Amino acid sequence: MVHPPGPDGGRHVTIHGRPVGTAYHLLDVLEFLRRAGLPEAHEGIDDSDLVEWRGGDSRMWREDA
Repeated sequence: MVHPPGPDGGRHVTIHGRPVGTAYHLLDVLEFLRRAGLPEAHEGIDDSDLVEWRGGDSRMWREDA
């Protein structure tokens, strides 16, 4: 799950309910997925069955954008 953007543009990321870090752009999300053993997820990064985006899609990185 990619949580809504914060004031600094970072989005907390959880995988299987566990926090894995804060992403500041899409490449960060892809790296978290790779580290979690889910490298194939990059093909469906906007697919809601694989990645749940809250507070905007993969193009939203600022709370006021």
